[in-house]
Amino acid sequence: MINLKTFIPSLQLALIILIGLSSESFAQRNTQFSVLVFSKTKGFRHQSIPDGVVAIKKLGIEHIFHVHSTEDEDYITDKNLEKYQVIILMSTTGTIFNEEQKAVIQRFVQSGKGIVGIHSATDTEYEWPWYTKLIGAQFMNHPHQQTLRLNVVDRNHPATYHLPVKWLWTDEIYAFKNFNPDVRVLITADETSYDPKKGMGEFHPMAWTHEYDGGRIFYTALGHTDWSFLDSNFQKHIYGGIWWAAKGFPID
Repeated sequence: MINLKTFIPSLQLALIILIGLSSESFAQRNTQFSVLVFSKTKGFRHQSIPDGVVAIKKLGIEHIFHVHSTEDEDYITDKNLEKYQVIILMSTTGTIFNEEQKAVIQRFVQSGKGIVGIHSATDTEYEWPWYTKLIGAQFMNHPHQQTLRLNVVDRNHPATYHLPVKWLWTDEIYAFKNFNPDVRVLITADETSYDPKKGMGEFHPMAWTHEYDGGRIFYTALGHTDWSFLDSNFQKHIYGGIWWAAKGFPID
């Protein structure tokens, strides 16, 4: 004989779980696109990573796209990545992928999908030439955190539509080596406006985009600090890069 006192609460719990799962599935089906935020580090770990992940999830709610985050490199399989249009490398560092996972990422890009790199995504996979060209450069050095003038040299991209031509910003300012000259530079650093120690000279890229091996790539060197992810201009900058990497709509 069924004990109603225990059966009814169990039934209610089952219904709540079922409704929750159905709502999540419905929400995913009705979003513009899905992104995977990957934040594994095997080198320096930025304190701002949790803030960055939360900021992306907030953008997902505001702009109707689905966000899943992980630091598990074993998640990088063809099957798991089928449902995503963009992988966001949130301040990754070091050598984080094995050969099989590298091949999965290459196939993901070659299928026409997008990669977004934030801050130390250029401090990642130094021994993988394909990745260096994809992300656009390798981290070389940085001085202490400072305020500087950023020159927004290309405002014909969703990541820079909203920005002023001269943007006052405070961050950890990366300098780069092995820079890919084929990328489309969106923002540069004015080295006369801060102490670069060992900089890059008159041409110092800070954000760029390009199409590579069938996919779309956006990278910004900004985002070292926790509070940068609270800045509305920076949030729009990131979302513009994500949206373009996901959708690939004309930008000129």
